[in-house]
Amino acid sequence: MRERRRRRSFITLALILIVVLGSSLYLVLPQGFNLWGRLHKGLDLVGGVHIVFQAYPTEKTPVTEDAMKSALAILTKRVDALGLTEPVIQQEGRDRIVLDLPGVTNPEEVAQTIGRTAVLEFREPGTSPGQPGPVFLTGADLVKATPVYDPQQGWLVQLQFNDAGAKAMRDFTSTHIGQQMLIYLDGELLQAPVVRDTIPNGVGVITGYASFDDANAIAVALNSGALPLDLRIIENRQVSASLGADSMAASEKAVILASALVILFMMVWYRIPGFWADIALIVYIMLLFLALYGLGATLTLPAITGMVLSVGMAVDGNIVIFERIREELRLGRSLRNAVDQGFKHGVRVVIDSSVTTVLAASMLFIFGTGPVKGFAITLSLGVLISLFTAVTFTRWVLRLQVDTGARPSFWFFAPPGYQGPAGEVTR
Repeated sequence: MRERRRRRSFITLALILIVVLGSSLYLVLPQGFNLWGRLHKGLDLVGGVHIVFQAYPTEKTPVTEDAMKSALAILTKRVDALGLTEPVIQQEGRDRIVLDLPGVTNPEEVAQTIGRTAVLEFREPGTSPGQPGPVFLTGADLVKATPVYDPQQGWLVQLQFNDAGAKAMRDFTSTHIGQQMLIYLDGELLQAPVVRDTIPNGVGVITGYASFDDANAIAVALNSGALPLDLRIIENRQVSASLGADSMAASEKAVILASALVILFMMVWYRIPGFWADIALIVYIMLLFLALYGLGATLTLPAITGMVLSVGMAVDGNIVIFERIREELRLGRSLRNAVDQGFKHGVRVVIDSSVTTVLAASMLFIFGTGPVKGFAITLSLGVLISLFTAVTFTRWVLRLQVDTGARPSFWFFAPPGYQGPAGEVTR
């Protein structure tokens, strides 16, 4: 019975090694899942554009929390419509909005498209030259704006209005044939076409665009709706791709070097238990990266700093528990009992330490800005995942190791001066 148990434990440990090492290689290698390559990278890693908008009140809308949320939602729609990948859009303070747009190389065009107020107005001609008349139709009645190519007119924006807008357009055009219809966008006169006939179906066009990009920029702004506030650019900065590449390379080296040093230390200081702690660390790193990938988190330099820090913290729990096991052996307990008691008492310390770290990280997340929040998220995730790897996974493999017939020795937990059952003394 005992021999069968030992054999089963050996086979289980071998399978654990094969699964963990095989899975880690598959997840990391470019020929496999390429988990690192699939993670979203922030502006400081791949380059792009950093834009800061300052919000000012309009005649109708003061700067309030609701107005800022509305502006944030509209900007998000515009960024998504432009197909920009992995953007970071967030409010900073009471009246600022920050956009980080990785991979963007034309900051001026993007900033103009995203930050356009997009107040669309159709006005009657004024009674005196140069003076517009009253507004008879606005973008509030717009259902959809679409960039369309016409062989005669080139690129244009086709406007589809709702029933109320269609009625307003029909009423105006039926009574103003031969007169101008003034089209304004953000207070600027775009066009003043002459009404040739009644427009019955609520479809209009804005012509005069040189390219699809120009027409699409207007369509994106109109489809997302008018901004409730006056957003002015106070910072528009290009982060070079070369700086991002250097940061990426440095980050990869930092993660690899930190992991290698921790693995080496654990194997030298704790031998076989240290080896299993290193396997637990590999499991921890895989789970952390999978969690970040699953959450769609964006990796930035501060986030990677939190990750590197959490790598060291991931083995702290093992160190506390291993030292507790050594203390139990000094008290004369058997190896199995020492392992059980070491985990029982050591886990309390590990949990207390983890809770305080997560609480501190939570404060950073609540009160910090984007980069600080990234640090807080990776640190918190790392601490929570390390609870599983240090407490559950490591205890499981150590119990299996004991079941293989392991005895306290220089290679397995025996503290200096420990006298084993045969009278040998470890040093």
